[in-house]
Amino acid sequence: MKIGGRRLGGGLSGGMRRLGSRLARVRYFRGHGVHSPFVYDLVREVFMRRELLPGGHALYDALLAAGVSRRRAVELQNLALHCGYADFGLNRADADLCVVTCEPSETETRELVRAARQRGSTVVLLAPFEAGARAALCSALVQAHPSTSVDKRAYLLLFNNGLPKQHFRI
Repeated sequence: MKIGGRRLGGGLSGGMRRLGSRLARVRYFRGHGVHSPFVYDLVREVFMRRELLPGGHALYDALLAAGVSRRRAVELQNLALHCGYADFGLNRADADLCVVTCEPSETETRELVRAARQRGSTVVLLAPFEAGARAALCSALVQAHPSTSVDKRAYLLLFNNGLPKQHFRI
């Protein structure tokens, strides 16, 4: 049926596709439903902030230069400051915070995650849902990860700090 030249229900399918992801994440909105004090603190003190915390901003500048949006760069810089990471590495596993862009291959990404786990570093995988292969890789990494992981849509955090195995979709 058409009303005013527009077919009814034409835009429904796109919204319905995203509905599943939104419903799965709604329970963690603003930290509600998070039963981990560590992750609750991250949601309230890091993910909900829109301005940079006081301190160094080297990671923020590096992320902007790598093409990451300002909002995501602010969140990741605040994560680094909040958690007290001394250094970071882009596509390297020799730092406290390892940021993995989409450039490394699947094999290289798996190796970076393995090396970071051995070192006890936190891994940030940017654009975990950019393509089907990347989404499958990130899903497999979460399944194999022995500690807490946080899926923030634009990036995936894999913590290697001895926390229990939990997965949060925020």
